[in-house]
Amino acid sequence: MQHTNIPVITIDGPTASGKGTVAHKVADRLGFHYLDSGALYRLTALMAQRRNTDLHDEHALAKLAEHLPASFSGGEILLANENVTQAIRAEEVGTLASKIAALPSVRQALYALQLGFRKAPGLVADGRDMGTVIFPHAPLKVYLTASVQARAQRRYKQLIDKGFSANMEDLLSDLQARDDRDTQRAIAPLVPAEDARILDTSNMTADEAIEEVLKWYAHLKN
Repeated sequence: MQHTNIPVITIDGPTASGKGTVAHKVADRLGFHYLDSGALYRLTALMAQRRNTDLHDEHALAKLAEHLPASFSGGEILLANENVTQAIRAEEVGTLASKIAALPSVRQALYALQLGFRKAPGLVADGRDMGTVIFPHAPLKVYLTASVQARAQRRYKQLIDKGFSANMEDLLSDLQARDDRDTQRAIAPLVPAEDARILDTSNMTADEAIEEVLKWYAHLKN
Protein backbone atom coordinates (compact mmCIF):
# COMPACT_ATOMS: atom_id res chain seq x y z
CA MET A 1 0.00 0.00 0.00
CA GLN A 2 1.20 3.53 -0.70
CA HIS A 3 2.26 5.88 2.10
CA THR A 4 2.60 3.06 4.64
CA ASN A 5 5.36 5.07 6.36
CA ILE A 6 2.81 7.78 7.26
CA PRO A 7 1.42 7.17 10.78
CA VAL A 8 -2.30 6.56 11.22
CA ILE A 9 -4.36 6.53 14.41
CA THR A 10 -7.75 4.88 13.99
CA ILE A 11 -10.59 5.61 16.38
CA ASP A 12 -13.61 3.38 15.89
CA GLY A 13 -16.77 3.03 17.92
CA PRO A 14 -20.56 3.21 17.94
CA THR A 15 -22.70 6.31 17.36
CA ALA A 16 -22.24 9.07 19.99
CA SER A 17 -19.33 7.33 21.72
CA GLY A 18 -17.35 10.57 21.43
CA LYS A 19 -15.00 9.34 18.73
CA GLY A 20 -15.47 12.38 16.49
CA THR A 21 -14.61 14.89 19.20
CA VAL A 22 -11.66 12.83 20.42
CA ALA A 23 -10.30 12.14 16.93
CA HIS A 24 -10.57 15.76 15.83
CA LYS A 25 -8.80 17.08 18.94
CA VAL A 26 -6.08 14.42 18.79
CA ALA A 27 -5.44 15.36 15.15
CA ASP A 28 -5.21 19.04 16.12
CA ARG A 29 -2.78 18.33 18.96
CA LEU A 30 -0.52 16.22 16.73
CA GLY A 31 -0.84 18.43 13.64
CA PHE A 32 -2.25 15.46 11.70
CA HIS A 33 -4.93 15.36 9.03
CA TYR A 34 -8.41 14.22 10.09
CA LEU A 35 -10.88 11.87 8.42
CA ASP A 36 -14.47 11.70 9.57
CA SER A 37 -15.45 8.59 7.63
CA GLY A 38 -18.99 8.72 9.00
CA ALA A 39 -19.43 12.09 7.30
CA LEU A 40 -18.84 10.43 3.93
CA TYR A 41 -21.79 8.10 4.53
CA ARG A 42 -23.89 11.00 5.82
CA LEU A 43 -23.00 13.03 2.72
CA THR A 44 -24.04 10.13 0.51
CA ALA A 45 -27.28 9.88 2.49
CA LEU A 46 -27.92 13.62 2.15
CA MET A 47 -27.38 13.46 -1.61
CA ALA A 48 -29.69 10.44 -1.90
CA GLN A 49 -32.32 12.27 0.13
CA ARG A 50 -32.09 15.41 -1.99
CA ARG A 51 -32.19 13.50 -5.27
CA ASN A 52 -34.99 11.18 -4.14
CA THR A 53 -32.80 8.19 -4.94
CA ASP A 54 -34.51 4.84 -4.47
CA LEU A 55 -33.06 3.46 -1.24
CA HIS A 56 -33.47 -0.07 -2.61
CA ASP A 57 -31.31 0.77 -5.65
CA GLU A 58 -27.88 -0.20 -4.35
CA HIS A 59 -26.21 0.52 -7.71
CA ALA A 60 -27.56 4.10 -7.79
CA LEU A 61 -26.48 4.72 -4.19
CA ALA A 62 -22.99 3.39 -4.94
CA LYS A 63 -22.72 5.74 -7.92
CA LEU A 64 -23.54 8.67 -5.64
CA ALA A 65 -20.81 7.55 -3.24
CA GLU A 66 -18.27 6.97 -6.00
CA HIS A 67 -18.60 10.52 -7.32
CA LEU A 68 -19.11 12.21 -3.97
CA PRO A 69 -18.04 15.90 -4.24
CA ALA A 70 -16.91 15.99 -0.61
CA SER A 71 -14.26 18.12 1.04
CA PHE A 72 -13.26 19.15 4.56
CA SER A 73 -12.08 22.68 5.34
CA GLY A 74 -11.43 24.34 8.68
CA GLY A 75 -13.73 22.02 10.59
CA GLU A 76 -16.50 22.41 8.02
CA ILE A 77 -17.90 19.67 5.78
CA LEU A 78 -18.59 20.68 2.20
CA LEU A 79 -20.72 19.05 -0.46
CA ALA A 80 -19.96 20.57 -3.87
CA ASN A 81 -18.79 23.73 -2.05
CA GLU A 82 -21.98 23.97 0.04
CA ASN A 83 -21.43 23.96 3.80
CA VAL A 84 -23.55 21.04 5.03
CA THR A 85 -21.85 20.58 8.43
CA GLN A 86 -25.14 20.99 10.27
CA ALA A 87 -27.42 19.45 7.64
CA ILE A 88 -25.70 16.04 7.77
CA ARG A 89 -26.12 15.87 11.56
CA ALA A 90 -29.92 15.74 11.33
CA GLU A 91 -31.25 12.50 12.83
CA GLU A 92 -33.02 11.37 9.64
CA VAL A 93 -29.77 11.74 7.68
CA GLY A 94 -27.88 9.73 10.32
CA THR A 95 -30.46 6.97 10.26
CA LEU A 96 -30.34 6.80 6.46
CA ALA A 97 -26.53 6.80 6.53
CA SER A 98 -26.55 3.81 8.89
CA LYS A 99 -28.79 1.92 6.50
CA ILE A 100 -26.80 2.59 3.32
CA ALA A 101 -23.52 1.89 5.15
CA ALA A 102 -24.64 -1.74 5.29
CA LEU A 103 -24.58 -1.93 1.48
CA PRO A 104 -21.37 -3.60 0.18
CA SER A 105 -21.15 -1.60 -3.06
CA VAL A 106 -21.49 1.72 -1.21
CA ARG A 107 -18.67 0.76 1.16
CA GLN A 108 -16.51 -0.32 -1.78
CA ALA A 109 -17.18 2.97 -3.59
CA LEU A 110 -15.91 4.95 -0.59
CA TYR A 111 -12.90 2.70 0.09
CA ALA A 112 -10.36 4.44 -2.19
CA LEU A 113 -11.64 7.87 -1.19
CA GLN A 114 -10.85 7.12 2.45
CA LEU A 115 -7.36 5.76 1.70
CA GLY A 116 -6.57 9.04 -0.03
CA PHE A 117 -6.74 10.93 3.27
CA ARG A 118 -3.49 9.29 4.43
CA LYS A 119 -1.05 12.16 3.94
CA ALA A 120 2.04 13.44 5.75
CA PRO A 121 2.64 14.13 8.56
CA GLY A 122 -0.09 11.68 9.67
CA LEU A 123 -3.79 10.92 9.90
CA VAL A 124 -6.37 10.41 12.62
CA ALA A 125 -9.33 8.52 11.16
CA ASP A 126 -12.59 7.93 12.97
CA GLY A 127 -15.41 5.62 12.01
CA ARG A 128 -16.59 2.06 12.42
CA ASP A 129 -14.12 0.05 10.33
CA MET A 130 -11.01 2.25 10.22
CA GLY A 131 -8.89 -0.20 12.20
CA THR A 132 -10.41 -3.40 10.84
CA VAL A 133 -10.82 -2.66 7.11
CA ILE A 134 -9.49 0.70 5.88
CA PHE A 135 -6.22 1.00 7.84
CA PRO A 136 -5.63 -2.48 9.30
CA HIS A 137 -1.89 -1.82 9.72
CA ALA A 138 -2.27 1.44 11.67
CA PRO A 139 0.23 1.54 14.55
CA LEU A 140 -2.42 2.71 17.03
CA LYS A 141 -6.03 1.50 16.94
CA VAL A 142 -8.50 2.73 19.51
CA TYR A 143 -12.01 1.42 20.06
CA LEU A 144 -14.05 4.06 21.86
CA THR A 145 -17.22 2.88 23.53
CA ALA A 146 -19.77 3.97 26.14
CA SER A 147 -23.07 2.72 27.51
CA VAL A 148 -26.10 3.33 25.32
CA GLN A 149 -27.56 5.53 28.08
CA ALA A 150 -24.46 7.73 28.21
CA ARG A 151 -24.41 7.98 24.43
CA ALA A 152 -28.10 8.93 24.27
CA GLN A 153 -27.54 11.69 26.82
CA ARG A 154 -24.61 13.06 24.80
CA ARG A 155 -26.57 12.91 21.57
CA TYR A 156 -29.51 14.67 23.24
CA LYS A 157 -27.27 17.49 24.44
CA GLN A 158 -25.60 17.82 21.01
CA LEU A 159 -28.94 18.11 19.24
CA ILE A 160 -30.42 20.59 21.72
CA ASP A 161 -27.25 22.73 21.64
CA LYS A 162 -27.47 22.85 17.84
CA GLY A 163 -31.11 23.83 17.84
CA PHE A 164 -32.58 20.47 16.81
CA SER A 165 -35.53 18.94 18.63
CA ALA A 166 -34.83 15.68 20.47
CA ASN A 167 -36.61 13.01 22.50
CA MET A 168 -34.61 10.79 24.86
CA GLU A 169 -36.71 7.66 24.34
CA ASP A 170 -36.50 8.03 20.57
CA LEU A 171 -32.73 8.54 20.78
CA LEU A 172 -32.26 5.42 22.91
CA SER A 173 -34.34 3.36 20.48
CA ASP A 174 -32.51 4.77 17.47
CA LEU A 175 -29.05 4.18 18.96
CA GLN A 176 -29.92 0.57 19.80
CA ALA A 177 -31.23 0.02 16.26
CA ARG A 178 -28.07 1.55 14.78
CA ASP A 179 -25.87 -0.58 17.03
CA ASP A 180 -27.71 -3.68 15.86
CA ARG A 181 -27.32 -2.73 12.18
CA ASP A 182 -23.66 -1.78 12.58
CA THR A 183 -22.61 -4.88 14.52
CA GLN A 184 -24.66 -7.41 12.56
CA ARG A 185 -24.09 -6.31 8.97
CA ALA A 186 -22.40 -8.86 6.74
CA ILE A 187 -19.65 -6.54 5.49
CA ALA A 188 -17.28 -4.65 7.81
CA PRO A 189 -19.33 -5.05 10.99
CA LEU A 190 -18.59 -2.77 13.92
CA VAL A 191 -16.15 -4.71 16.09
CA PRO A 192 -12.86 -3.76 17.76
CA ALA A 193 -9.75 -4.69 15.80
CA GLU A 194 -7.93 -7.60 17.44
CA ASP A 195 -5.08 -5.31 18.49
CA ALA A 196 -7.27 -2.28 19.37
CA ARG A 197 -7.06 -0.57 22.73
CA ILE A 198 -10.54 -0.37 24.29
CA LEU A 199 -11.48 2.94 25.88
CA ASP A 200 -14.83 3.13 27.70
CA THR A 201 -15.80 6.80 27.95
CA SER A 202 -19.07 6.32 29.87
CA ASN A 203 -17.61 8.12 32.89
CA MET A 204 -14.88 10.13 31.17
CA THR A 205 -14.79 13.67 29.88
CA ALA A 206 -13.70 14.29 26.29
CA ASP A 207 -10.47 15.88 27.55
CA GLU A 208 -9.64 12.78 29.62
CA ALA A 209 -10.20 10.53 26.60
CA ILE A 210 -8.04 12.77 24.39
CA GLU A 211 -5.17 12.68 26.89
CA GLU A 212 -5.39 8.88 27.12
CA VAL A 213 -5.11 8.47 23.33
CA LEU A 214 -2.22 10.95 23.15
CA LYS A 215 -0.45 9.05 25.96
CA TRP A 216 -0.85 5.76 24.09
CA TYR A 217 0.57 7.33 20.91
CA ALA A 218 3.51 8.87 22.77
CA HIS A 219 4.38 5.47 24.26
CA LEU A 220 4.38 3.93 20.77
CA LYS A 221 6.92 6.45 19.56
CA ASN A 222 9.28 5.89 22.50
